[in-house]
Amino acid sequence: MEQKNNPSYSRTDSSRLVLSDEEWKQRLSPEVYQIARQKGTERPFTSKFETSKEIGTYYCAACGNPLFKSDTKFESGCGWPSFYEPISKSSVIYLPDNSHGMKRTEVECGRCKAHLGHVFEDGPKPTGLRYCINGVVLDFEKAKEAEKKYSGGK
Repeated sequence: MEQKNNPSYSRTDSSRLVLSDEEWKQRLSPEVYQIARQKGTERPFTSKFETSKEIGTYYCAACGNPLFKSDTKFESGCGWPSFYEPISKSSVIYLPDNSHGMKRTEVECGRCKAHLGHVFEDGPKPTGLRYCINGVVLDFEKAKEAEKKYSGGK
């Protein structure tokens, strides 16, 4: 979790977060900074979340904004964690991305504008969308109720 050195990390504050590039560089690990702030991409099939089946919530690793619930995650085979729907309309921002000779739609965090990945129109029902997200910019918290049931209600 990125919050150790990041005073702006919050899973409850939904206010827009605007920091200078230097501030982000100080608050984020080099890996998260490279993807979130410089629009990088992690190598496919390297994310610990790509094949994870744990139940819980995925957050922006840069700011803590809730992004996706695990029940919207699916195996797409693309090499990155894939989801068919964000938690809310304000969870993500959509931008045209015509880089690398492609026409794509970039997905950014709705709170801090961190680059998350891209969305494509080849996903499963009910949305038909595939949010292809860099696992490095995701933070995960297991669902509390599911954890209690699994551990015998303790």
